Amino acid sequence: MKTLLAAAGLGLTLLTAPAFADANHANVPRAQATDAGDRNMMAEGVVRKVAKARGRITIKHGPLANLDMPPMTMVFRVKDDAMLDGVKPGDKILFKAEDIGGALTVTELAPAQ
Repeated sequence: MKTLLAAAGLGLTLLTAPAFADANHANVPRAQATDAGDRNMMAEGVVRKVAKARGRITIKHGPLANLDMPPMTMVFRVKDDAMLDGVKPGDKILFKAEDIGGALTVTELAPAQ
């Protein structure tokens, strides 16, 4: 009976786990926005790589509440290539990312104070 209950519990867990969860992010709590204002807040991050010719920036970031995304390191497009002029790897930044046409895009970028 215990085996049956354990298997049923595992099945329920698998059905409710997010599709993108992996071993590195399975136990990371998701950002919880309390209202629309929280969803517009800028996230903290550290620049890992800048690919200006491709209009891309790699950021190690905290939770992105507006995208319901846990902390991770990932590549983003930038809304305007000029946003990359003042940043370099190692810079601490504040940024806002949005899903624009299926591409995660940095729409605002500023140095962290």
